[in-house]
Amino acid sequence: MVNKTVKKTSDSTIISLDKNRLPRHIAIIMDGNGRWARSKGLVRTLGHENGVDALRRIATASAEIGIEYLTVYAFSTENWHRPKSEVKALMSILVRALRKELSTLLDNNIRLQAIGEIALLPNEIQKQLREVIQLTSEGDRMALTLALSYSSKEEILRATRLLAEDVQRGFLLPENITEEVFENYLYTRGMPHPDLLIRTSGEYRISNYLLWQLAYTELYFSPKLWPDFTKEDLYQAIAEYQKRERRFGLTSEQLNENT
Repeated sequence: MVNKTVKKTSDSTIISLDKNRLPRHIAIIMDGNGRWARSKGLVRTLGHENGVDALRRIATASAEIGIEYLTVYAFSTENWHRPKSEVKALMSILVRALRKELSTLLDNNIRLQAIGEIALLPNEIQKQLREVIQLTSEGDRMALTLALSYSSKEEILRATRLLAEDVQRGFLLPENITEEVFENYLYTRGMPHPDLLIRTSGEYRISNYLLWQLAYTELYFSPKLWPDFTKEDLYQAIAEYQKRERRFGLTSEQLNENT
């Protein structure tokens, strides 16, 4: 018997999700904070603050329905090139959010993780990250991973350098390098690849995010700006994901033979 969970959206639309076919890992590009603020005549920082509220909603909803991994693009290496005042405000928002959201993470049994060039972040943020990661490390309901100062190209180059060093030291033979071996050098080692990528704000690109890991990920693009993205929008994205046939290079007939 198919295990269904029914979610009712704010506009009374019923969304039925198959609990047996939930994506194990969802990745999100949280786009549109600045445009959301501009559309309301507000400063950009208020858009980012409301973006934190949206992340709280989506992380909590994801944990509630049984998502095991949620990875969000919080700050890219390209974002360092934004106006210094905005970067400073973003860092301040991040510090406050880490302090404020600790109770939410603990209450929902969510463990926090971070990937990216963390050493480039201000010391105060590194300190807060370490503390929250340590305090939530026992959370076994869901892993929430923040991609901070993150670039997928940099991640792949870093992995390649580390792998080359191990070959040079004689720890690894070139002929023994497989996809599985290579993945052990990525920031995301030990994590399953995302099943579903959600990008908000109506943009249709992946912006240097998890390029290796997204090879067979289902992509879902929402016109909503991130601060307006609700748990009902999350359910809709998952419902669309469940309509798709994931073939991983095989034919439909081959998949049917294997089921």
